[in-house]
Amino acid sequence: MFKDKKVLIFDLDGTLVDSAPDLALAINDMLSILGRDTFSDEVIRLWVGNGAQTLVKRALCGKNEINDLLDPELFNKALELFLKSYADNLCVKTVLYPNVLEVLQNLAARDFRLALVTNKPFDFIDPLLIGLCVDNIFEFCLGGDSLLKKKPDPMPLLHVCETLGVSREECLMIGDSKNDILAAKAAGIDSIGVTYGYNYNEDISVYEPEAIINNMSEICTLLRENT
Repeated sequence: MFKDKKVLIFDLDGTLVDSAPDLALAINDMLSILGRDTFSDEVIRLWVGNGAQTLVKRALCGKNEINDLLDPELFNKALELFLKSYADNLCVKTVLYPNVLEVLQNLAARDFRLALVTNKPFDFIDPLLIGLCVDNIFEFCLGGDSLLKKKPDPMPLLHVCETLGVSREECLMIGDSKNDILAAKAAGIDSIGVTYGYNYNEDISVYEPEAIINNMSEICTLLRENT
């Protein structure tokens, strides 16, 4: 289906790894210290995808919609607590999704250049990849705080193109969230949406990626006639 692709840009949380249990652990740790109500993993899973700051704000508000009047001092304290707790619990329950390791190794062996663009803070990327034994696979990584803007803004994807010296047509974005698909569309890059991640209970097909997969192994089939 896809031809002449050289660079595959992957999202992280909800696409390659199921990190929601450890994010939930850190969020509830933060809320407990602040003396606030905690939430189930299922609820917190619906808040993941826009980076640490947004996740913390949603937890403080107890819902997906963020209160513009949220106390800045409370937020800053909560963010500090969350980041500390998460740094200590990056790979407690976090796992790679089925077939991810095999697919990444297969694609690298086929000379695809692999990049990672996540809204997760950059400092968490290497420790997480090392903990999951996939730290030597990606040529280039960007976190949500690496640039002035993050997904769904196209800036990170365009930065990958510029850094790796490839055209937009030679890139392919793979992600689970509307943020990934919207960023790809804004950048003029083809995209694949995965159905199993964290897309706020929305069907990824609503955002019209060029292809949709239910399992990471399907990417190998879609790229079989890439030349």
